[in-house]
Amino acid sequence: MCRHIAYVGPPVPLGELLVEPVHGLYRQSWTPRLQRNGTVNADGFGVGWYAEGDPVPARYRRSGPIWADVTFTDLARVIRTGALVAAVRDATMASADGAAGAAPFGSGPWLLSHNGAVAGWPQSVAPLAAALPAAELLSLEARCDAALVWALVLHRLRNGDEPAQALADTVLEIAAAAPASRLNLLLSDGETVAATAWGDTLWYLNEPGRRTVVASEPYDDDPHWREVPDRTLLAASRTDVLLTPLKEPLA
Repeated sequence: MCRHIAYVGPPVPLGELLVEPVHGLYRQSWTPRLQRNGTVNADGFGVGWYAEGDPVPARYRRSGPIWADVTFTDLARVIRTGALVAAVRDATMASADGAAGAAPFGSGPWLLSHNGAVAGWPQSVAPLAAALPAAELLSLEARCDAALVWALVLHRLRNGDEPAQALADTVLEIAAAAPASRLNLLLSDGETVAATAWGDTLWYLNEPGRRTVVASEPYDDDPHWREVPDRTLLAASRTDVLLTPLKEPLA
């Protein structure tokens, strides 16, 4: 459910990454090639991007399908960035969240997207939510599972965890509470990308020292795309990509 992408590299127009590729995120909103759950991602979309000299990204999110927003394609043609996180959404369940439920979620320099679903939502993870400070729960952008996943990750980041560790610990915690969950997460601070493959597809394209793209599925047929094995943590920069296996939590 959902498709997403992150990029760090030389500044390029948003459209070069999202709209122009033959199998880009724009097209994945109605014809994803590798999506395992759901077929159409029309419940909203969002893109967060970083401007040179500003560590806090801008976000553009809408509740409708990306193909219905003529303003976005115009913006994507002229806005340039050296880092972004973008997603098209297939909502876990119908809700009134609107654009607030569309990734990427953001705080400070961070952007996060969740591709998947928390099994047994919301009862399965109620104890995890209860362990968060009340102020953080009251600050949730939406009532969906992805918003709580983001709150759990952000709590760890604020407590000093490294990005990859924050993702890994959050995924394992949720997987223990709700074992059938799909938890592909994508996190960036504009310089690095951390991601998890847990229940759905994840791929990366790396040109060492120049750029890295991490995405639910390849946006073209470049033979240099590499698939990330399931139950794996990815940590990347413009320079390199590191993959670390994640152990299934004990029952």
